[in-house]
Amino acid sequence: MPCLNEAETLAGCIAAAREGLAAAGVEGEILIADNGSTDGSKEIAESLGARVVEVPTRGYGSALRAGMRAASGKYLVMGDADLSYDFSKITPFLEKLRSGADLVMGCRMPAGGGKIEPGAMPWKHRWIGNPVLTRIGRVLFKCPSHDFHCGLRALKKDAFEKLDLRTAGMEFASEMVIKASLRGMRIEEVPITLHKDGRSRPPHLRSWRDGWRHLRFMLLFSPKWLLLYPGAMAFLIGCGFFLRLLGGPIKLGDVNFDLNTLEVAGLVLLFGYQMILFACFARIFAFTRGFLPPNPTLARAFDFFTLEKGLFCGGVVTLAGLGLIVFTLLGWASAGFGNLDPLETTRTVIAGRTLASLGAQTILFSLIFSYLGVDDKSERA
Repeated sequence: MPCLNEAETLAGCIAAAREGLAAAGVEGEILIADNGSTDGSKEIAESLGARVVEVPTRGYGSALRAGMRAASGKYLVMGDADLSYDFSKITPFLEKLRSGADLVMGCRMPAGGGKIEPGAMPWKHRWIGNPVLTRIGRVLFKCPSHDFHCGLRALKKDAFEKLDLRTAGMEFASEMVIKASLRGMRIEEVPITLHKDGRSRPPHLRSWRDGWRHLRFMLLFSPKWLLLYPGAMAFLIGCGFFLRLLGGPIKLGDVNFDLNTLEVAGLVLLFGYQMILFACFARIFAFTRGFLPPNPTLARAFDFFTLEKGLFCGGVVTLAGLGLIVFTLLGWASAGFGNLDPLETTRTVIAGRTLASLGAQTILFSLIFSYLGVDDKSERA
């Protein structure tokens, strides 16, 4: 149990946990990961025979990570120390772990068979926050959970060690289930009842701030949806309009699309290409930092896409763009550097500028891609 000034409810949670261990017929320890309590929570826990692990680094994730590392059991059950979860009913969680599950999620939401007592969850969490974030998690990561952020969970100790969890704040809850999903771990669900918070003070959770942190974290773990797919769409749309307008204006009824539209199409094309490259960077960064598991596709990409190939392709495109610009300059010089017909030259300049930008971005991407892949290549060698 993570704990920060939970003197009002901690004793009840510890008593319920003892009942849960007895009902499940297992030997276990009750571990309190204290995050700097000043209200006597540590003394209460120790007086009731619980083991206290002091965690100086503040944060929900910091407390849980430290507690799980210190735990000596084969199975870990985590939950808040505010009486909102009934620790006396942990038997179904342990049964699913024994039957092969790696992570067992509690489910408070009716969609997964759970129940929420009146006043136990704010309306914005019940009808907006949890359903939206859970739906995003199910789509992005194919997670089977109907309650992505339920705080009552159980997992195997060796699964916790494999997950290599890193975050310190509330996004720890998202990191755990996202990494378990990405690593192909077996995730199961147990319907539970959410009880009203037993504390007289407000909860540590801050709805909009922590909701945004969860959403941000989920999107960062899925660069395909955040960057790759939107970038590819922008690139294809921009490229289509760009190539068509290079051949001349488009007239639809009384509307005429010409040079200004070509400029915008070029901008969309470049922006989409940058998003695709950033998606690659994000994926590589997440892999090298241990946020995501090894990816065979990424390993093959490092083998196929060498620095030399990237520099060659980028150089060819850059030279083609510069060649078009030089061609325009020569035409300008032959006209005595006087005024030129914009309809004859502007398309060539825009095409040259766009190609030169794409080529330069490819060269820079190749350099950084090769640099980021050094550790990966050395490990596989």
